[in-house]
Amino acid sequence: MHINLYPVDPCSLEDILTSGGGFTELEFTMDPVTVLLSIVVILFLANAFKNQKQGNYKNFPPGPKPLPIIGNILTMDMSKPYKTFMELSKTYGPIFSVQIGMTKSVVLCGYETVKDALITHGDVFADRPLAPVTTKAFKNYGVVFSNGENWKVMRRFALSTLRDYGMGKKTIEDKIIEEAECLVQKLKSYGGRPFDNLMSINAAVTNIIVAILLSHRFEYEDPTILKLIALANENVRLMGSPWIRLYDSFPTLMDLLPGPHRTIFGNVREFYNFLRAKFTKQKKELDINDQRNLIDAFLAKQQEHPLAGTQLLRLNPFFFSE
Repeated sequence: MHINLYPVDPCSLEDILTSGGGFTELEFTMDPVTVLLSIVVILFLANAFKNQKQGNYKNFPPGPKPLPIIGNILTMDMSKPYKTFMELSKTYGPIFSVQIGMTKSVVLCGYETVKDALITHGDVFADRPLAPVTTKAFKNYGVVFSNGENWKVMRRFALSTLRDYGMGKKTIEDKIIEEAECLVQKLKSYGGRPFDNLMSINAAVTNIIVAILLSHRFEYEDPTILKLIALANENVRLMGSPWIRLYDSFPTLMDLLPGPHRTIFGNVREFYNFLRAKFTKQKKELDINDQRNLIDAFLAKQQEHPLAGTQLLRLNPFFFSE
């Protein structure tokens, strides 16, 4: 921000105020970068103040003392945080706390501790944390990234329907054997030459899943399956990056910046576009008496049982946003 005053004739401040003259221009401007930085700082401090007002948690496990706003970030190996956790467990025991940014977390360290939590107290640990990056990317839909009633409805539907299409039965075994034969033929096609088998193996596993979802099989060189695998692999890789951990700690601030989180959101949108197109096509071709795959079962459920279908629709609206 700067103010420029351009005098015409030497005069006193009193003359200027009484006469209105003495300056040809009064310029008051603010640089856009300064405005943006000011907004970011205000939002950042407001968020920090809100979290600090929440006070200390009762019976919270011990842990290293966090710094204001950034927490324990400076003392952690953000690329391999488990190494830091193992070291901290030697000081604070198998259950301790850390603060990454302004997010407080409890860490369970060691086989026996994790086993006791997930088995003896399984109901307490049934929910998943609401991470800002997955909340924005997946809107808390589906089986993996949902909680509460959302998760129960989708899990019940997914398990019952997947069993109908062969999960845990001889039917899926036949599909696996068939895909394994295709994979063997693909590997033989290289004639003993060196090659990267990662994409072929990924495509084989993906085809088993796609067979249940779409009743379709992709060739290993098909651009569609290669694109879907690339999107999934890139998101898995970026989800574990230090940048995404920073996003989960400071979502409001990080949303204003470029970075890997924007790549993740873009990949998810592209993946959803593929699914939406498949749902739209199969919705037009749907025959309730001849359900070919899981998508048909989803659409049929919506038509046969309006209440259950409404629940599924509400939990997964992006499939029906045409």
